[in-house]
Amino acid sequence: MPEQPIDRARTRAVLRQAVPPARRFVAPILLGILAGVSSVALLACSAWLIVRASEQPPVMYLSVAVVGVRAFALGRAAFRYLERLAGHDASFRQLAAIRSGVYERLLPFAPDGLAATRRGDLLARFVSDVDDLQMVELRVVQPLVSASVVLVCAVAGVWLLAPGSGAALLGCLVVGVGVALVLQRVAARRSERELAPLRGRLHAAILDHVQSIDVLVAYDAAGASARRIDDLGDRLARTARRRSVAAGGAAAVMAALAGIAAAASAAAGAPLLVDGRITGPAFAVLALVPLAIAEVAGAIPVAAAAARVVRASAVRVAGAVPAEVPVELPVAPVTAVVADPAPAVPPAPARPPVPDLRLRAVSAAWPPLGDAPPGAALARVDLDLRPGERVLLRGPSGAGKTTLAHVLVRFLAYDGSYRVDGVEASELDPAALRARVGLVEQRPWIFDEDLRQNLLFARDTATDDELMDVLGRVGLADWALGRGGLGTRLGERGALVSGGQAQRIALARALLAGFPVLVLDEPTANVDRSAADALLADLMRAAARDGRSVLLISHVDVDPALVDRVVGLDAGATAPPDGDADRGRGWTRRAVR
Repeated sequence: MPEQPIDRARTRAVLRQAVPPARRFVAPILLGILAGVSSVALLACSAWLIVRASEQPPVMYLSVAVVGVRAFALGRAAFRYLERLAGHDASFRQLAAIRSGVYERLLPFAPDGLAATRRGDLLARFVSDVDDLQMVELRVVQPLVSASVVLVCAVAGVWLLAPGSGAALLGCLVVGVGVALVLQRVAARRSERELAPLRGRLHAAILDHVQSIDVLVAYDAAGASARRIDDLGDRLARTARRRSVAAGGAAAVMAALAGIAAAASAAAGAPLLVDGRITGPAFAVLALVPLAIAEVAGAIPVAAAAARVVRASAVRVAGAVPAEVPVELPVAPVTAVVADPAPAVPPAPARPPVPDLRLRAVSAAWPPLGDAPPGAALARVDLDLRPGERVLLRGPSGAGKTTLAHVLVRFLAYDGSYRVDGVEASELDPAALRARVGLVEQRPWIFDEDLRQNLLFARDTATDDELMDVLGRVGLADWALGRGGLGTRLGERGALVSGGQAQRIALARALLAGFPVLVLDEPTANVDRSAADALLADLMRAAARDGRSVLLISHVDVDPALVDRVVGLDAGATAPPDGDADRGRGWTRRAVR
């Protein structure tokens, strides 16, 4: 499928970003030119020295050539090493900038805008495809520029020595390089275009298999998933082999070119030798220098192949993030920055004050998945959450409870009015709002680290005593001590803890972060009913400590003593729970005693 113009523009932008700035790019190119010139000069000097030495002249006539051979040999190795060192340093700096740029462009979409993105494919774009972009400088631009300069200088030198040999050499180079490029393009164009996408699909399949292995085994589908991975691996291997065969064919053409160019140059220079217009050592230079020139020219087909691979990777990197943020996702407001030579910085409070939240006629939708249109999840929601209140939001599955939670923390954009202490939430920076309203999700993310690191993620300045204190508030202090303390491992995605323990750890993180408002989204969804009541009581007591506001989201009944009010949600709109309505100020409530 051809790329759209905007895709081509974004691809070119990625390729331009992969090229280091001039201050870092000039040095590798100059060093590459010096290395190429040293290679050609080494062979020329060696050929002249060998033939001239066979004439047995006085040693003084050979001393300059001997020194030249040694100097060019050392120079070729030294310049090549410095070229690789400077080139890789410049390229790796650019890769860091590209990765940072991709990550920054991803932030406005996370988490709800990435629901349709396969994590394995995104990982392949973020790692492997970005890694391929180092070839823009190392294997495309730099070799092409260096080889072109060296070839022009070398052909010009041969032309000055023997115009016929220079013309023959130039003709062989044009024909040979052209044949190698055409052969490589015909044989490997498809494989080079498919290599990066296949690699991404393989990574995605492997990640899906590993993350869902328990479900696959339970439904006897692990074998089919493994066969799918094997099939993708075989396709990737075949594609890589086709590319290697094409590269080998191009290398064979360039090797043949070396011999043909040497023979053509010698044939064109032979009449000059017979007529005595050039010496024997000069004829040796005409016969052998084309071998070194062909070696330098061999970088051109390699660079052309690398350019196609790089372009395919650049397309994937450019497409890793959509060009525009969907309207269903919030965008941070642009605020004017006023310069102040001596700004007064007030001391930050230990914890922000508990805000008053007020929602009126709020509606929201999830971003579209693929080509499917976005579906409305919230139609009309009216809700008040006053400082220190504990409110239960109850409704059936699919009513829009999680959608409302994501609106409250500005993961999703909204229509209507959502005010925080009288200020419209859309006018606030989403990150600033999330410092005041924290979400404990239904499936909290547990990092593959120890318990200490999973808590320090919320506040990295916390001491071990503070960590144990917050664990005690959520009922995990004894459990942590019994498991070896804060150094106990939790496993990948919390594989070594239960669902209830994961919820308690997530709440401990939220308490440690000091959110004035906590939104608990189905905290007992993954917990046995026998333990759910005790877990919920512990969570609510810990969350409501220090006057925090708590919005508890649940589709089941909750002990009335744990909450102040109940708000019903059905089909994306607030509704009276159990038919008991009190529509004060346009929102539905029921007092619970």
